[in-house]
Amino acid sequence: MNTEATSAISAITPISGSDLTQRVATIRDEVSKAFLGQQEVLDQLLLALLAGGHVLLEGVPGLGKTLLVRALATVMDCQFARVQFTPDLMPSDVSGHAFYDPKTESFKIRRGPVFTNLLLADEINRAPAKTQSALLEVMQEQQVTIEGRSFSLSPPFMAIATQNPVEQEGTYPLPEAQLDRFLMKILLDYPAHADELQMVASVSKGKSVSDFDMSSLRKIITPDEIVAMQMGTAMVEVDEVVMDYAVRIVRATREWPGISLGAGPRGSLALVRTARAQAVLEERDFVTPDDIRNIAKPALRHRISLAPELQIEGQRVDDVLNALLVKVEAPRR
Repeated sequence: MNTEATSAISAITPISGSDLTQRVATIRDEVSKAFLGQQEVLDQLLLALLAGGHVLLEGVPGLGKTLLVRALATVMDCQFARVQFTPDLMPSDVSGHAFYDPKTESFKIRRGPVFTNLLLADEINRAPAKTQSALLEVMQEQQVTIEGRSFSLSPPFMAIATQNPVEQEGTYPLPEAQLDRFLMKILLDYPAHADELQMVASVSKGKSVSDFDMSSLRKIITPDEIVAMQMGTAMVEVDEVVMDYAVRIVRATREWPGISLGAGPRGSLALVRTARAQAVLEERDFVTPDDIRNIAKPALRHRISLAPELQIEGQRVDDVLNALLVKVEAPRR
């Protein structure tokens, strides 16, 4: 991150306490006007936003993933870009490239869609690994290198990648290094009957489901305020015994029968960062063991791999994590 971006962030005053929780509740209520049902999915996306992390959304097409991100960008009054990943997408199509301008007889930089606040990488597992890795530097460093020159992104920056379930044909599994960069993996399932009925009823006659009216959404927060909220979230207190509980859960994934690849140290960091955001949603200024336990699955499910025998038996990663969380003893206060 360059000096200008760093000084701009340092000039922002953190938003914390009741002011922080009130703003989160307002964002949640406003986005819910467009994204009907699936409240748990919205809450988990807000957790990642507060923690300053990136999200991997997994679900079949047509469940409103794009709608959710568009609604969030509208409410935050920030820039939004969408990239449809396809097998022929090039890395330069994501990050940008240099081109020759005959008028000035010099090379200029054409910035790619990553230069935004909210980036939706749609169906990221449709593109080969070389293009997927174009997001790696952006997600980790919040900067892009084009023709040897580094360009910093304006905060806040959040990448939300969607993917279809791996059993669908024509997909490329994400590399482990790329998966580990995502703070959370959120599973998007079909809506409940009542929510789907409300969704159908809310769409005007003669329009498609994709035509939800965004004009009714209010712009209630600015990008700088989002950064201030992230700074306030990072100040939430985490007791040493609660932090130890998070580390013990992650270490247990490395020794658990049936797990061939456990979570690394980045998993422990993700647990604590996300638990701070969970405490904010619960209107607290401290983290409890329940916060760690409640966000363990979305924070860890993409960081571990099951042994072949468990996959043959049809067990899921979440099933194994549930069993693990029961066995790892929580601190008693």
